[in-house]
Amino acid sequence: MKKRAAVLCGAAVVVAGSVTAAPAEAGTSQPPQPAALAWKKCGTTDHPTLQCASLKVPLDHANPRGRQITLALSRVPHTAKTYQGPLLVNPGGPGGSGLTLAAFVAGALPKAVASQYDVIGFDPRGVGKSKPALDCKPGYFNPVRPDSVPVTPAIEAANLKRVKAFAAACGRKYASVLPYIDTVSAVQDMDSIRQALGARRINYFGYSYGTYLGAVYARLFPHQVRRLVLDSIVDPTGVWYEDNLGQDYAFNDRHRALMTWIAKYDGTYRLGTDPERIEAKWYAMRAALAKKPAGGKVGASELEDTFMPGGYYNGYWPYLAEAFSAYVNKKNAEPLVEAYENFAAVDASGDNGYSVYTSVQCRDSSWPRDWRQWRKDNWAVHEEAPFMTWNNAWYNAPCAFWPTDSLKPVNIANGKLPPVLLFQATNDAATPYQGGATVHRLLAGSSLVVEQGGGNHGITLSGNACLDKHLAAYLTDGRVPRGHGEADAVCKALPDPKPLTAKAASTSSRGATLHGLLGFRG
Repeated sequence: MKKRAAVLCGAAVVVAGSVTAAPAEAGTSQPPQPAALAWKKCGTTDHPTLQCASLKVPLDHANPRGRQITLALSRVPHTAKTYQGPLLVNPGGPGGSGLTLAAFVAGALPKAVASQYDVIGFDPRGVGKSKPALDCKPGYFNPVRPDSVPVTPAIEAANLKRVKAFAAACGRKYASVLPYIDTVSAVQDMDSIRQALGARRINYFGYSYGTYLGAVYARLFPHQVRRLVLDSIVDPTGVWYEDNLGQDYAFNDRHRALMTWIAKYDGTYRLGTDPERIEAKWYAMRAALAKKPAGGKVGASELEDTFMPGGYYNGYWPYLAEAFSAYVNKKNAEPLVEAYENFAAVDASGDNGYSVYTSVQCRDSSWPRDWRQWRKDNWAVHEEAPFMTWNNAWYNAPCAFWPTDSLKPVNIANGKLPPVLLFQATNDAATPYQGGATVHRLLAGSSLVVEQGGGNHGITLSGNACLDKHLAAYLTDGRVPRGHGEADAVCKALPDPKPLTAKAASTSSRGATLHGLLGFRG
């Protein structure tokens, strides 16, 4: 899980070679017959063309006449004469709401491309406006939590008490639902959406966990896939315990990249020019907050929560660096508290997202049920990657005590698909590079576009014109790059941000908008 793509071999991969077209099934001037979905206007000032609908699906797809649940859907309808069918989008998580993502994708794609699709968002079962929406233990992340690093038996016991209580609360509140909150059930819901839309095949675009969701859909319904885009790719061979351990090394690397970035701007942040010494100051800040939380809100665990988003998106680095500098140099904790509230504080939507996250991950695959295994594995990783190993462990630890049986992960290997387009950054922390390389091998005929040196999670439609060119070409007529190395095409990463200025602080980028929409912590 610690493998990195430091060098992509073969100069031939730098420029896309020949192109391959996906089957041109749609391309007709008329959409399919109207489906039994009652679309209603639900536009906002930012997204005026958005429409909403709901769809009833079986809680248990093996019992289609049994209990029904409701999925919330959104749509930005096509406007071009050429209609290429529905494009389902998912922001990841599991637990992320996709309703607004549909509007974002429709607005961020070139108009000539987006106008040929009905861009369809949906809240997966249990999420957001779908019913029932899970919330196992409201306020579970209220500050101040115990220190994540269990350096004493008392701290470990306090954290274990929390996670056991969360798992037990989920079991009490949702005993009849939890056995059906999993990736395979969500995939079956997606095919119900396809049928309700009256589409013979769907196009799909997923970020993060949404890549696993899309790959599982493609495995179970290969002949219903027309085009498939996966961005920031989950390693399906490590679902989910091993994948989470692998994240810890990668997030530690991104945290150190932040320290190196801060060192470049000593004139602004006054934290020094040596990244290792800056990192030592960060851990000293952590130790101080463990004793006296800032503003009564930001203890050691909350500090980790606050800086973790910097591992997802470097656009947050200037804000995090300012908060770090103010605390260390001016003894001013207010910017740190503000950063916590902006990047890490969990509201009711977050409680829902986390409830679904745990429900899906704990059900999808087997987890060690002996806490001694967790203790051994996480201390071993912590020795090399202390930034978030234990924070991540406690985040997933309810799975050690989950009240349902587990399923077997789906083998997503597939040779029955049209060309598939994959996007992966070499230094992605949440879904390390190896996941993209693995899925590229498992999906025969897929093409991998790599952002060399990129460390963000969710890289298309974030301002990198090279990546977006490949995405637009594929969605226009199915063209994919074909190279001769591990990657079929390579794009240079965008430059890291600069320190904030009054102008920069008042404007928001498309990348920031996207990262505000991506699924719950993953």
